Amino acid sequence: QVQLVESGGGLVQAGDSLRLSCLASGLTLTRYTMGWFRQAPGKEREFVACISSSGSILGYGDSVKGRFTISRDNAKNTVYLQMNSLKPEDTAVYYCARRYGSRWNDQTGYDYWGQGTQVTVAS
Repeated sequence: QVQLVESGGGLVQAGDSLRLSCLASGLTLTRYTMGWFRQAPGKEREFVACISSSGSILGYGDSVKGRFTISRDNAKNTVYLQMNSLKPEDTAVYYCARRYGSRWNDQTGYDYWGQGTQVTVAS
């Protein structure tokens, strides 16, 4: 069974850093492009970052460029999201997902999703 499990979320202060992890099981992570998305209360799911199977960064959402970094450690079957200079508007549930088709910056291009991890940034 394919399973993606996010971890690392929590409550932090504005300006702090946090690293999220997504551990994959039931699949070989090295074969797939992976993405991070987030969803705040009352908002639609938003693209955050995407990384190719070979480790090339395909892109970031405009709101996180320069602050967030996506990376992967294929030996650990894990993809990461390093979040720096966090702002209250970054508060959301963060999801990792496996890309399904050619679309990498839209949620319709992904098939398997984790359960999400809550990130709350206090002002």
